[in-house]
Amino acid sequence: MNKAEWSAESSKNKEIDPALVKAQVLLDRARFSPGVIDGHSGENLRNAIKAFEATHDLKSDGDLDEESWAKLKETSSDPALIEYTIKGEDIKGPFVTIPEKMEDQAKLDHLGYSSPEELLAEKFHMDMDLLKALNPDKSFDKAGTSILVANVEANPSDSEKASKIEIVKNEHMLRVLNKDGAVVATYPASVGSEEKPAPSGSFKVRAVAPNPNYTYNPDYAFKGVKTKEKFEIKPGPNNPVGSTWIDLSIESYGIHGTPEPEKVGKAYSHGCVRLTNWDVDALSKLIEKGTPVDFID
Repeated sequence: MNKAEWSAESSKNKEIDPALVKAQVLLDRARFSPGVIDGHSGENLRNAIKAFEATHDLKSDGDLDEESWAKLKETSSDPALIEYTIKGEDIKGPFVTIPEKMEDQAKLDHLGYSSPEELLAEKFHMDMDLLKALNPDKSFDKAGTSILVANVEANPSDSEKASKIEIVKNEHMLRVLNKDGAVVATYPASVGSEEKPAPSGSFKVRAVAPNPNYTYNPDYAFKGVKTKEKFEIKPGPNNPVGSTWIDLSIESYGIHGTPEPEKVGKAYSHGCVRLTNWDVDALSKLIEKGTPVDFID
């Protein structure tokens, strides 16, 4: 996959495409997040390519071609896949079976990962099927095991504080703009729900809360939740709001993570703005209290 090159046939096969894996990794490192790295084409990847093309003054249609592929490869010469040795901290757990019902989740002391595979997939922004496909017959629960993973380590020097955040509702995307109005990062997002539709207008970041609790408000009457009383779910990456909560200046509304990264960018959310855990963590480092947040219809 490190030597993979784009061709006109890329993305037409239902199998994992090495060139698309490489493209997703390069986009991730360039802060144009494709969401979960899985080697398949889809709306999140197309939106990431489209945003990358627009930023680099290319034809912005969301399709990889020779010009956009060449420009993408210019962003980094580092390999797309690297070897990683599983550490003791990756397998120590405790791992948790997460109940489907939120009321049952509230009975747990911590909403941790369900397995070492889930932890490692999230650590490297990968789909678990891709992680397993790259490492057939490998055991993910033994320290010292060497595995292939996506090389998603971004260059810290590329970080630029956000001057403004834009949430484009019909594109399922969050954009980060710098002081010159240029887009410096994009993240796929699930925005709002029937029970809790997304607002319109301009707001501000009030606070960033890593590893948050989640408090269920019965006024929203989410599907599948029968209780009429408030309850609290403890922190953890499988908490309903994931690993980070970015509080906005609209009551009970924020930008947050998710226990189901593969559903980000789809029409799926309990409300608010949902990113992958790794994307909301990256975003939290680019913002500060008072950063403007615009919801665009």
